[in-house]
Amino acid sequence: MADKKKIMVVDDEDAIRLLYEEEFEDEGYEVVSCASGDEAIEKFEQEKPDLVILDIAMPGMSGLDVLAKIKEKSPKTPVIMSTAYSHYKNDFYTYVADAYIVKSPDLTELKEKVTQLLG
Repeated sequence: MADKKKIMVVDDEDAIRLLYEEEFEDEGYEVVSCASGDEAIEKFEQEKPDLVILDIAMPGMSGLDVLAKIKEKSPKTPVIMSTAYSHYKNDFYTYVADAYIVKSPDLTELKEKVTQLLG
């Protein structure tokens, strides 16, 4: 059996992490969840995910800070910025991300991006 692709979900909202975990595990991915930017940086080294779904607005270290650190360590790892706030799209740092989506209960767009980025 081929190795499962691993997705890291970074979001301070439990409901979002659970939703993404369930949905992506159903799609056949391994999912690693993190509730904070600090935890994400720590786990990124150990877990070496194939893709990261990253919330922007989190207490402590913001998603943009996490994005910078991930890209520094692993420039080829795709990162999807996921936020409830569309104005972040204009933030220069979001251009470093491989994709940007506004959170929605409909995960179609997110799933398409994941499929596209993981080829």
